[in-house]
Amino acid sequence: MRFIKRWRGRGQPAGDDTIGAVGFGESPQWPDHLPDVGAATRVLMLGRPGCHLCDDARIVIDRVCAEFGVGWEEHSIDGEPELRRRYGDQVPVTFVDGAQHDYWRVDEDRLRMALRRDRRAASGGGEGP
Repeated sequence: MRFIKRWRGRGQPAGDDTIGAVGFGESPQWPDHLPDVGAATRVLMLGRPGCHLCDDARIVIDRVCAEFGVGWEEHSIDGEPELRRRYGDQVPVTFVDGAQHDYWRVDEDRLRMALRRDRRAASGGGEGP
């Protein structure tokens, strides 16, 4: 079990209880070594407290996810030996729909393109924001 923050865009936590405990690797669309994420989550950021690059990434992710109306979550790698081993030198690490997207920095335009491309593929070619 681990503690997470769930976000639903525009800087607002999801629901009244923003911190919750979730199981590890329970979501079938995400790789088993990643934390379980909510059904509405398209972007996952792995980070750690006190990380200035994580602070920068959080701002970009929140802004872009709000544009698309998609949920995102942040998980700390601290207290998770496997995540710390895999990603400790790369935080923040971002994933879009279960695939690793970026590390160290989040490029706003690249994240938009990934969310737009994945939305078009899922809807059969429609346009995103």
